[in-house]
Amino acid sequence: MLTSKQRSKLKSLAANLSPVGQVGKEGIGENMLKSFSDCLDARELIKVNILENADGTPNEIGHELAQRLGAECVIVIGRKAVLYRVSPRKNFEHIKLN
Repeated sequence: MLTSKQRSKLKSLAANLSPVGQVGKEGIGENMLKSFSDCLDARELIKVNILENADGTPNEIGHELAQRLGAECVIVIGRKAVLYRVSPRKNFEHIKLN
């Protein structure tokens, strides 16, 4: 669980990110989860676009994505969700939350 200070830092880091993918009317598929998981391993922090024709509210979809990816849903603003997960990679500059 993220503290409000950690969440604030991640939000500021995510402000300049471009979305890595989008969730549409097809919902959350296995290939999409694999792709987002790979992105989280490479970056730790990603932004995802949620299209208007997606089933469910952006908040529901953002939290479902986070749950299925083993990540934290940092924030959902409008139709964009920001997800964070610590990368298991070695020799990687991890995001410092403290």
